Amino acid sequence: MTKPTVLVFDVNETLLDIETLEPLFLRVFGDGAAMRDWFAQLVLHSQSATLAGFYAPFGALGAGVLRMLGEIRGRPVSDADVAELTARTLGLPAHADVLPALERLRGAGFRLVTLTNSAPDPDVSPVERSGIGRLVERQFSVDAVRRFKPAPEVYRQVSDALALPPGSFCLVAAHGWDTMGAQGLGWAGALVTRPGNAPLAVPGLPAPDLVAPDMAALAEMAIAAWR
Repeated sequence: MTKPTVLVFDVNETLLDIETLEPLFLRVFGDGAAMRDWFAQLVLHSQSATLAGFYAPFGALGAGVLRMLGEIRGRPVSDADVAELTARTLGLPAHADVLPALERLRGAGFRLVTLTNSAPDPDVSPVERSGIGRLVERQFSVDAVRRFKPAPEVYRQVSDALALPPGSFCLVAAHGWDTMGAQGLGWAGALVTRPGNAPLAVPGLPAPDLVAPDMAALAEMAIAAWR
């Protein structure tokens, strides 16, 4: 197997801490854990839109899912609540382990890029606000192909843009459906098991090449395996 030289990082939850959205869900629904229901529904409906041949930006989907969750739970969601969700999402901070790990990986010679379901921000992206932008050479979004992960076109845009074969890439994510999508194109996959995430062991489906509990451990494993 070719050793990957480019690490492609998922952004939401993998690099940025979505737990900081919980206060909004605690206020609106009386349950901070509702954030996880919202996020799962957001991913589900983004993938459903792609399979059905439709597209709406991730932020618009997130707002729609918030209002949908309000209807399900009998808690009205106001325009101000949606505006707060947008503001909090744009201001997501990096997990504490992210910047040191990225610096170590870059120092070891890996090329680093990001690939997110979120549409580009017209001002400053959350990746830039969080300090991650200075450590990655490019930021890719599904918005360019108008399909959500794990559609193959999403990953292919990265390999096409960098003009490298599939074996040159490893997708790093906190979600097994994301690593699986990349592995379907011949990339390696590395799973960071953020809280609430774990490997999916099913015969016939690819297991991640690396599984690490955090970014520090992921950096250690990737350097040992591929540098």
